[in-house]
Amino acid sequence: MIIPIPVPEPDSINFGDLPDAINALLQQGVAAYRRDFAAADALFREALASAPEELPTYFCLYKIHTYQGNLDEARAVAQAGLLEGARQAGWPSDWRAWSPQNGVPDGAGRFALYTLKALAFISLRRDELPQAEEMLDSLKKLDPTGEVGWPVVAELAAGVAR
Repeated sequence: MIIPIPVPEPDSINFGDLPDAINALLQQGVAAYRRDFAAADALFREALASAPEELPTYFCLYKIHTYQGNLDEARAVAQAGLLEGARQAGWPSDWRAWSPQNGVPDGAGRFALYTLKALAFISLRRDELPQAEEMLDSLKKLDPTGEVGWPVVAELAAGVAR
């Protein structure tokens, strides 16, 4: 028996295994962002309200708000996503209490680490260097090989500190 593999639309983003309705909202939000920030924000918020356990929605929201310079909102959404990712990974809600794993985890754990990196970047953009450095120091222990991309943010932080 041959199992058909769905082929994504040419301009679609692979958000992973999501309910169809949530994936559709995220795809529509990505397309809307190019021309209408408010519509994109509304679509992503609809997805979040419908399925707050779906981590890619937090990513979409904190990314668009970071791009727009809405750093307070970006931080709030990223913090909410970080809490949800940690909950799903079975980790403490405070990232300072996270323990290094045997390698960088997949799924919710990886999302949580990636979102901590995003929060470090948002902190840098908010001129909160000590907070960013604290997050980056934690990421150095949690992800020593830099798989979630924190070394790039660390380079930016080093440039700011000079």
